Amino acid sequence: MTTQTAPAQSPARRTITAGGIATAYLEAGTGAPVLMLHGSGPGVSALANWQNNIPTLAQRFRVLAPDIVGFGATERPADIIYSLRTWTDHVWAFLDAHEIDRVAVVGNSLGGRIALQMATDHPDRISRMVLMGAPGVGMVPTDGLKALRAYQPSREAMRDLLRNYFAVDPELITDELVETRYAASIADGAHETYRAMFFDPKHAGSQLGITEDEVRAIATPTLLVHGREDKVVPLSVSITMLDLLPNADLHVFSRCGHWTQIERGAEFSALVSDFLSGN
Repeated sequence: MTTQTAPAQSPARRTITAGGIATAYLEAGTGAPVLMLHGSGPGVSALANWQNNIPTLAQRFRVLAPDIVGFGATERPADIIYSLRTWTDHVWAFLDAHEIDRVAVVGNSLGGRIALQMATDHPDRISRMVLMGAPGVGMVPTDGLKALRAYQPSREAMRDLLRNYFAVDPELITDELVETRYAASIADGAHETYRAMFFDPKHAGSQLGITEDEVRAIATPTLLVHGREDKVVPLSVSITMLDLLPNADLHVFSRCGHWTQIERGAEFSALVSDFLSGN
């Protein structure tokens, strides 16, 4: 018997107030909810991270992808203190604003670390997790991570960053992609906020550690996804997490860096869709 799927659809851009913060997000599809959380690179947003994957996932799920506070088009409150707790609380508030009690989470890099915290906070509310190039036990500052944090806005700097540390195939780094990420990185207040959250001592954006005991306590069914050539979060981190998480599988893409959702987009989307469906 052939399974029928809905036609692919582009996500709608919307805004909702979450925890008092005007939060930009993308939404598409119907069915069980799937929350997609982006990473923390300069110029990042839900659209930049997930635009190639949402149409496929939206054939089977209701997909919601917010710009996490401090990133993208979401409001940046002047008095906010950035930290893992702040970001996680913002995501919980986003789900509560949509009256979503239980959700599957797909997290890229920082988004994966937020997903782990969510599974620690309220395991009953997280049905499944996909952790893509996510920091975890064994994570140390890499050359790629240092380059992300040292970014100073210019088109050439953005091009070099994306080519040298994100993708294995430089042909993926088009002029359009560079311009989109560069423009986002110089939007009003974007670079100042980015620098502050990771370097200003009053913020704690770089404090993303997790202990072995915390990981062992997370029973959420989990799919770890990693690019073999990832220069930002090394593959060894996911291998370590595989040993610690009691209910996890690992999929490794060869000739792939920190952008599995872009570098191997169609395969990534199919893999995630099947996993979230319980297949």
